Amino acid sequence: MHSEVALISTVAVSFVAAAICGYLADRLWLPPLVGYLFAGILLGPFTPGFIADSGLAGQLSEMGVILLMFGVGLHFSASELLAVRNIAVPGAIIQILLASLLGIGLSSFFGWGIGAGVVFGLSLSVASTVVLLKALEERNLVNSASGRVAVGWLIVEDLAMVLALVLLPALAEVLGATGTGISGTQLALNLAITLLKVAAFAIMAAYLGPKVVPWLLTLIARTGSRELFTLSVLAIALGIAFGSAEVFGVSFALGAFFAGVVMSESNLSHRAAADSLPLQNAFSVLFFISVGMFFDPSILLREPLAVIGTLLIIILGKSVIALGIVLALRYPIGLGLTVAAGLAQIGEFSFILAGLGVSLKLLPKEGQDLILAGAILSITLNPLIFAAAERLKKTALIKWPIWCDRHGKMKHEKLERELAIIRVAGEERDKKHQQELKQLIETFPLFSQLDKTSREELFLLFRPKSASPGERVIRVGDRGDGMYFIVAGAVEVRLDSGDVPLNAGAFFGEMALLSGGRRTADVVAIDFCQFLVLDRRDFNIFASRYPGLRSAVTTMARERTEMNVSRQKADD
Repeated sequence: MHSEVALISTVAVSFVAAAICGYLADRLWLPPLVGYLFAGILLGPFTPGFIADSGLAGQLSEMGVILLMFGVGLHFSASELLAVRNIAVPGAIIQILLASLLGIGLSSFFGWGIGAGVVFGLSLSVASTVVLLKALEERNLVNSASGRVAVGWLIVEDLAMVLALVLLPALAEVLGATGTGISGTQLALNLAITLLKVAAFAIMAAYLGPKVVPWLLTLIARTGSRELFTLSVLAIALGIAFGSAEVFGVSFALGAFFAGVVMSESNLSHRAAADSLPLQNAFSVLFFISVGMFFDPSILLREPLAVIGTLLIIILGKSVIALGIVLALRYPIGLGLTVAAGLAQIGEFSFILAGLGVSLKLLPKEGQDLILAGAILSITLNPLIFAAAERLKKTALIKWPIWCDRHGKMKHEKLERELAIIRVAGEERDKKHQQELKQLIETFPLFSQLDKTSREELFLLFRPKSASPGERVIRVGDRGDGMYFIVAGAVEVRLDSGDVPLNAGAFFGEMALLSGGRRTADVVAIDFCQFLVLDRRDFNIFASRYPGLRSAVTTMARERTEMNVSRQKADD
């Protein structure tokens, strides 16, 4: 393959293979992602035929993870993340510890050292956010209490893995590697620096982000360019993801998630989500293909018992641990089964940890192969695990109806109330915004010809202004730099022929705006007034894309001029 077309051929062949295999999987009543994984196996170096560039595919799949996590953040507010902290934080930490112990136990059975066991156990303990989200989306559970807890749980896991990735090189010699260790003082210093970086990132994301990102998004939207808006959304998502990884040492996915959370505070979050969705879907497919490329099917024949043991820890061990933790924390069995099914797989962080373990000479190559085998098999079986969880839930409700009804009921109801309050607050914010747009159309029928997206863009262009009775809003001879729409109150236009009153729903200042000349009359507030001002530059940019609006304003301005002339002649 020529290097200059490696990217094009990798993307083209990957999409074609994924489309064909995804369709065949659907015809066999399997989830399409199983087809995507099989497509990756076909394109990988361990099967005959075309071999795609796995390095490029891996980087492209990382783009999919970034965009998918960004989309999750857009629909997952910081307040919702805090609402599930009482179960997500202790649950994730305890589950990582216990699952890692199971991995260490299995690795000791293989005869590996403690370092290999730690890397192997950590790799098996963390689930793939991409796989979880796909499963929740297919079952319409993303916005449910169970879905929110599962996503929050995995966010905590991701944070823990970021810390593990930083500490592993520092602890390599202690764990059994040779020539890679550092002193205890240096280890403490590295740990302190890591914690400070993570804390700095959290502070910026929580306090600076909600002020800067929505403001920047609004500024871009005011240009009226849909292409520039979409580009800016992607630039913010990828820029924050890359910057957070380079400056603060957190993962791309985690940085993108917080970028989405920050952007969710803007009224433009729904539009940002809609614009980025097609790219999310396309690049997330490349994630599953890249997983399949790294899978060596021969390990199923070389080490069948080791593969089975690895798979049992991922599917059975982690699920039982997660369910037990949820029940011990006094939450209902239905929530526990959903979380357990969602965690019964491994993904992107597992590959990163395994690769780092091999490079540090902690984990043997065989361990990396087992992790990849466990990943692809657990991802393939995950839909069946979810189906089994649903069946177990129904069985439990039939056999132990009283216990199922009472266990964790109070905590679950409290959690649902908190999430409901947060959702209602978000809906109220959106409702208020829509009411403002509706009121704008009702007050100014001139804008009724615009579609919803155009009204949103126009609303962003307006600059609010107020005036008290007797205040001169416009002065004769001033430059025509803006057009005023009266939202509330009344004004008088001072003409030689007499004063002309204008009430809410009217506008003024359009004549000088259209002609580029000076103001020809004074306008004085005769009541407490609220205006929406449209600057000349913004009006010209918007009107250039909607000639009908300029034509309507021009027509009304001409009629008003003719009326003023007629009044002047009548007075003469």
